[in-house]
Amino acid sequence: MAVDSRVRLIMTSDVITVTPETSIDDVARVIWKEKIGSLPVVENGRVIGMVTDYDLITRQAEYDAPIFFTFLEAYFRVPGTGDDNQLQRILATSVRELMTSPAMTVNPDDTVQDVATLMYEKRLNALPVVVDDDRLVGIVTRADIVRLMVADEQLSEQLDDENS
Repeated sequence: MAVDSRVRLIMTSDVITVTPETSIDDVARVIWKEKIGSLPVVENGRVIGMVTDYDLITRQAEYDAPIFFTFLEAYFRVPGTGDDNQLQRILATSVRELMTSPAMTVNPDDTVQDVATLMYEKRLNALPVVVDDDRLVGIVTRADIVRLMVADEQLSEQLDDENS
């Protein structure tokens, strides 16, 4: 793979985005209709977070509610029960309440190897590509990296055939 290739060569520049005020239903429709898994959340031209299909799926997963006990007419939560983060996602009505913020981002001049490493280590499907003050210029996905790998392989095979 052309690991020294720059993100600007493989990123998608025409990025579908949502705002923090976008409803959860609208996000689900966009993700389904566009067949994408991640959407940058943009406010005033800047990336402030990411919302993903995983965030939506979390809302449908089984929830382990916290356990409370009473003592002298007061309620106490049993430590280690319930998941506050999942509860927040279940109750979310807008992207602002559901998104992961701040978003991890990359620069157009970052290497594909650096981006692939970050995606692998953080288990990310997509990363917004930003310049200067978090202004969105593109998005890079795992599929973009795989596409580069296939193109490199095809080019290598073509060169081998020409040199034979």
